Amino acid sequence: DVQLVESGGGLVQPGGSLTLSCAASGFIFTSYWMYWVRQAPGKGLEWIAGIYGGDGTTKYADSLKGRFTMSRDTAKKTVYLQMNSLKPEDTAVYYCVRDKEVSTISFLHYWGQGTQVTASS
Repeated sequence: DVQLVESGGGLVQPGGSLTLSCAASGFIFTSYWMYWVRQAPGKGLEWIAGIYGGDGTTKYADSLKGRFTMSRDTAKKTVYLQMNSLKPEDTAVYYCVRDKEVSTISFLHYWGQGTQVTASS
């Protein structure tokens, strides 16, 4: 079974940094696109970034490019989201998501349980 387990969330002061991790299992890690998606309180889902497990190609939401960096470790079957210069508006539940289809960008299909990030003083 596909499993995605996020970790690394918590409380951070505005301007601080945090790195989220997502450990994947149950599928061939290098064959799929993986994503980070967030949902702020009372708001809809916001796509943050994606990475292809095979060659590490990344894509970012324009609004977050430069502050957030997504990476992967194929040996650990883990993707990461490095978040810098955090703002109160970055407060959200952050989800790790796997694409439905092999080797292409299609649909957000498998979701982790989410990890809470709170940027507040």
